[in-house]
Amino acid sequence: MKIFPAIDLLDQKVVRLYQGDYQQKEVFGDDPVAFAQAFEQAGANYLHLVDLDGAKAGKLHYFETAQKIVENTNLFVEVGGGIRDEETIKHCLSAGVDRVILGTIAQKNPAFTQAMLKKYRNKIAIGVDAKDGKVAVEGWLEKTATDAFDFCQQLVVWGAETIIFTEIARDGTGEGINLPLYQKLNQLEAEIVASGGVASLNDIEGLKQLGISGAIVGKSLYNEKLKLEDVLAAGREEH
Repeated sequence: MKIFPAIDLLDQKVVRLYQGDYQQKEVFGDDPVAFAQAFEQAGANYLHLVDLDGAKAGKLHYFETAQKIVENTNLFVEVGGGIRDEETIKHCLSAGVDRVILGTIAQKNPAFTQAMLKKYRNKIAIGVDAKDGKVAVEGWLEKTATDAFDFCQQLVVWGAETIIFTEIARDGTGEGINLPLYQKLNQLEAEIVASGGVASLNDIEGLKQLGISGAIVGKSLYNEKLKLEDVLAAGREEH
């Protein structure tokens, strides 16, 4: 299973939010490149980079940070937060970003999203953020009436190969992963990456047993409840 340590950027700082609340943030540092390099040294191959300012504003803020991480590590880097047009997608991919995450735009502009999935295929992941079972958009600030699971089914029809599913109520809480939810999502014909609430190695092992493609780990690494080396070992496929 792919393990994605997460770097969330807000006000030029590396932060973690509690349940996606911009008012409840913890700051962990101001050098995202150093965090990415430390993750790589610990054995990570993947990185999940989120531009929280961009998600709120609808425009990517930290392109240069993403570029620096690409230039200074060998990590597979995926970037999300405020990516709403093809120009930004091209810009990121040409700078060496491996995968671009579309979130709000996927819900608000189906035609654009289908066109991008068709054109860029596995270079695009769709981020589905769920609040009370409904899709939330605009940096999690706005809850829609769309059922999150139904939306994921729709995304597969559109050609989405990777869906990053976040349960907002668990994000940053250390509550643990909702395994029955991911069991249901895993019936879909797409790679599912679980996000929000990974709190223990049991969460990782549970997801791995379900056959989930990947997991994003954030706060539990930053507050040192989990060591990245242990998480990577738990996620590794036994040969």
